[in-house]
Amino acid sequence: MRYIASLDVGTTTLRCHILDEKGQTVAAASEKVKLLYPQAGYVEIDPDWLWNTVLRVVQQSLKESGLKASQIETLGISTQRCTLITWNAETGVPYHNFITWKDLRAKDLVSEWNRSFTMGALRLGAKILYRFSRNKRYLAASCLQFMNTQMTLRLVWALENIDGLRKDAENGKAVFGGVDSWLLYKMTGRHVMDVSSASATGLYDPFTMEWGVWAQKLFNLPVTIFPEVVDTSGDFGNATAELFGVEVPIGCSMADQSASLYGSACTKFGDIKLTMGTGSFLNVNTGDELRVSLSGLYPLLGWKIGSEKVYIFEGASNDTGAVIEWAGYAEFIKKPGDLFDLANSVKDSDGVYFIPAFSGLQAPFNNQKAAAGFIGIKPTTEVAHVFRAMLESLVFRVLQIFETVERETKLSFKTIKVDGGVSNNEFVMQLLADLTGVEVERSTSTEMSILGTAFLAGLHQGIWSDKEDIKKLRKVERVFVPNKEVRAAYENVYRDWKMAVQRFIDWY
Repeated sequence: MRYIASLDVGTTTLRCHILDEKGQTVAAASEKVKLLYPQAGYVEIDPDWLWNTVLRVVQQSLKESGLKASQIETLGISTQRCTLITWNAETGVPYHNFITWKDLRAKDLVSEWNRSFTMGALRLGAKILYRFSRNKRYLAASCLQFMNTQMTLRLVWALENIDGLRKDAENGKAVFGGVDSWLLYKMTGRHVMDVSSASATGLYDPFTMEWGVWAQKLFNLPVTIFPEVVDTSGDFGNATAELFGVEVPIGCSMADQSASLYGSACTKFGDIKLTMGTGSFLNVNTGDELRVSLSGLYPLLGWKIGSEKVYIFEGASNDTGAVIEWAGYAEFIKKPGDLFDLANSVKDSDGVYFIPAFSGLQAPFNNQKAAAGFIGIKPTTEVAHVFRAMLESLVFRVLQIFETVERETKLSFKTIKVDGGVSNNEFVMQLLADLTGVEVERSTSTEMSILGTAFLAGLHQGIWSDKEDIKKLRKVERVFVPNKEVRAAYENVYRDWKMAVQRFIDWY
């Protein structure tokens, strides 16, 4: 039997699985990610804590497996996207904590730049160029908006506010990257980022397959600060013996949503998957075609392996598992399963609506100033109604994104493959099937990011020969079949929820 290690560093959980050549997990270890909130809107991770936790979790998974370190043939890594760090290339010392993708410290910069004369002129110029050339690159530029979740203006903030960083960057000493780049640097000494992670930063041009020259000039970003962009699967070097006890080849590094798409066997044009974790991410495989959206969907590179280049179209709602975690943090529930039980104990939400917008509202609203909250609470409202409204809102947001994807791609879908912690909630999954009108397929494993990187690392190592070998390893646990009667019953509820959303737009 041959073995692969797969490390996944998410926003909520850090985990490592040891898998065999049948795609089965033989051992696993995990720890909750320790997020820091030094002040309102700031969300950070201590890099030393992260590295020590990676060591602890990897070593624990190996111990649990009962295998020798020499039996691990390769390592695959998937990470949260757009979480930013800078460090000194000579000493390896970070200038600050990780600034996560949920951090809002640069929100004023985002707002100012989006409203600026410079961006207005750029968008207008691109619109004129597109009219004459019909080049999709100009179409994308004509609707360019900076987002809090991207690295762009958080990097600008760091350069403007962290002592010594701008000077060191201009002298070629400082570099930046994501969680992936930092881990690869710690493991191998290389400063690299794969295309799937790079394309999500907001600084990478997927049309030219290079870091955006426009961003470098606009924000005075030294070329030397950027990581080398590499293929998703390949020879990343050997992970330091500090990790396993022996050096292990790293065969894959990729963004978590791309890894999830691959792990869900969505490797053909038109395949679609939904991850419901900290946020909800709906991804469509668009093959070798880079799509451009006018509704806030995001064109990304799914993966690049040699001559194979796969693009994906993504719609996101940043607050999903975060909503359920908040219910626990506020001590409304003791465990996530309580939400399912309570939501099912009533036939409807009794006219209560919840807007899941802790981080604003993404596509198709694209409103960073939206607020989260309840509306419609009255004397007859019970706790169960409130919880049902919370779970319904998670589905409504996905439904909006799904409808936008259908409209913009002109594709029709028969099945959505789901993963992520929230996919274990039966109420959410059944309602999702009912309202989208398509089957929702949940596999026996909800850890698709783990599988995706394991599969690609294993393919590079020769453990599997091709994608067809991998597809045979995926096992379906349950298919949720849509109920047309439920869909009809929810028409008015969904309509009223969309009206409720308008009350929370531009709150801040």
